[in-house]
Formats: sequence, structure tokens, C-alpha cells
Amino acid sequence: MTPAFEKLQKHLKQLPGLGFRSSERIALHLLVEKPERLPALVEALQEAARSVRRCLRCGNLAEGDLCGVCADARREGGVVCVVEQVPDLVAIERSGAYRGCYHVLHGKLSPIHGVGPGDLNFASLLGRVAGGEVHELILALSNDVEGEATCHYLTEQLAAAGRPVKVTRIGFGIPSGGGVLYADSITLKSALDGRRDYS
Repeated sequence: MTPAFEKLQKHLKQLPGLGFRSSERIALHLLVEKPERLPALVEALQEAARSVRRCLRCGNLAEGDLCGVCADARREGGVVCVVEQVPDLVAIERSGAYRGCYHVLHGKLSPIHGVGPGDLNFASLLGRVAGGEVHELILALSNDVEGEATCHYLTEQLAAAGRPVKVTRIGFGIPSGGGVLYADSITLKSALDGRRDYS
């Protein structure tokens, strides 16, 4: 194979879910089987890189200052579902079981991996609560040690700020050690309906 092919395959292999064989198959598909698709793909990647950014309010993907959820006046703005990553938000939206807003932390606390409070999107969430726009936080974080530690840290920060806000945790029909991303719609609906007080 050529150096350019190997470079393309190496970059594809760095994407989540792609190993050596998958990246090789995609590279061959784009270069040999369907080369006419390559310019459109390159253009779409460049356009996304130019225009997609984090929503200033919640951290979701947006092409302006606010994402589609935050800009939707029909959403219940006082209820905020806190998730770890954007794919978790997408999974909950797909369930159709929730009509509030979101806040994406972009991770969870993990001292062993060097992820502390300053690395996550806590400040803007605490700002939203301090501004009085939020009356309930639904914590939809993974049911593992790091997820629990993140929930505990957040409730401590809210208590220290002295802001009265209801804090609930989604019920878990989601298996221990699992996350929101891989749950089916029915499990996500049950988890949201069965959330418990975490205050």
C-alpha cells in the first residue's frame, strides 16, 4: 500500500469503534470502490469543523450560540437532565420520554485518569442554577464509581452555594457499570420515570 493510503488508514483507525480491518475496509471503499464519495465527505468534515461548536448554555452540539434543544421554547427549561457526553443526550432524546433541557458535563470525575472538577462543564451548570432558571436537576450519569462520585460532588457544590433545587437521580434498569448510551428506549423511559430524590 502507498504512504498516503497508510496515513488515511491510520487516521481512520483512531476513530472510536474502528480497528485495523474496519479502517482498512473504509479506506479501500473510499479510494477504490466509491472514489466519487470522497469530495463530499471531505467537504462535510470541513464544514462541520468550521460550524459545529458547543452550545453556550448546555454544552450540546450547536451551529450557533444555542443548540436546538436550548433554543426550543416548548421545552421545560426548569428541568435539566445532566449527562456525561453528547451521545447520552442523543440516546435520551431518541427515547422520546423527556421534554426538559440538558447539561453535558463532557465526562465524569476520575482522579485515577486525571479528570478533576476543572476539566468538566460544572461552572456553567452551577451558573444556570444560581441564575434561578433551574428547579430540578436529573442526574443521568453512569451507575459506576465515577458516576456516583460526580453526583456526590455536584450535590455538595449545590449545597455549598445554598441554592434550593430538587436533585433526582434516574432509576437504574440500566446495568451497573453501564451508561445511558447503550440502553434501549424502554429502559431509558423506565429509568427517567423511576428517578429518585438525590438531595
